[in-house]
Amino acid sequence: MRFPNKYLRNIRPYKLASHAIWSVKPEDRENVLKLDWNEATIAPSPLVKQRIEELLNQPDFFHLYPVTHNEKLLQLIANYVELPKENVQYFASSDALHEYICKVFISEGDPVMILGPSYDNFRLTCQANGADVFFSEFNEDFTFNTERFEQDIISKEPAVVYICNPNNPTGYLHSVDYIEHLLQTFPDTLFLVDEAYSEFSGVTAKDLVLRYDNLLISRTMSKAFALANFRFGYLIASKENVQFVNRIRNPKNISTITQTAAQAALEDVDYMWKYVQATEEGKKWFIKETKQLPRLHVHESFGNFVLVQLETYEEKIALIHYLAERNIFVRDTMQSPIVHNCFRITCGTKEQMKHVAEIVKSFYAG
Repeated sequence: MRFPNKYLRNIRPYKLASHAIWSVKPEDRENVLKLDWNEATIAPSPLVKQRIEELLNQPDFFHLYPVTHNEKLLQLIANYVELPKENVQYFASSDALHEYICKVFISEGDPVMILGPSYDNFRLTCQANGADVFFSEFNEDFTFNTERFEQDIISKEPAVVYICNPNNPTGYLHSVDYIEHLLQTFPDTLFLVDEAYSEFSGVTAKDLVLRYDNLLISRTMSKAFALANFRFGYLIASKENVQFVNRIRNPKNISTITQTAAQAALEDVDYMWKYVQATEEGKKWFIKETKQLPRLHVHESFGNFVLVQLETYEEKIALIHYLAERNIFVRDTMQSPIVHNCFRITCGTKEQMKHVAEIVKSFYAG
């Protein structure tokens, strides 16, 4: 086929998780735990539904384009991150933001370094735009090798370094001090820090954008805010970098429903923080409860998920299938050889994680 660009002809697609839940009748979905995409396990703030119902009654809602500059929404984001609104911009998902970042800051043939294993869609986005992507990996025990990582930056001279913080899927968290160390040590390298799970980790490098122009931070409202179906993300960066991205950003691509949902969720952040706390309790309980199980190790994590490591690949596959047969869907991790015997479980409330633990225990009891 001669029509696709040359970078797509042999590209490795981003592997999607199971979507078996959509074959389940809506009335039966309450019996399914979809723990494979790190979505929230509860609905968003009731204010979201209220505002959308109000929106649907507006006569001009259906046939007009969305507002292209939502000043109130920008201010709500700025207030939430406690930065000037000139340092933020919203997008139709953090994935869409990553595509804009590739177009603005990465040229054909540029080296891009990813701290791996990692969220794989960014790799695909870069390669589709002609970037030369390579990985600097965690150690096999999922600890971080500072010396090797920084030596890889020196040797490869990447235009952009992508860091999930906390890392997906290992749950490892870099300190803000270390992020700042990287910014200072490599001032000619642009660092994209993906803070999709920052609400769960309680750590963010956001304030550094006021002092460093080689830092971009991407955020999503799909996780802690429970708005995955609305596709909403935002950028935190220096004023100049926000302006660069704005040059090619299509402002009418964020639907009115999405803007309304995001605004409502940001007006009820207390609801979100209560869910974050409930998720943290469920995660800690699950890790503690499964410590004594044979041949299984649940790693500590700073996200709303845990990485489960089995002794063999065959045992991993058997447990994934066992869970799926009981309507619990988890994420097989195949981004790197070091997670070959692992899978990732999204964590929910303590009640939900008790149910997961019971099923896992029954697998070993049988």
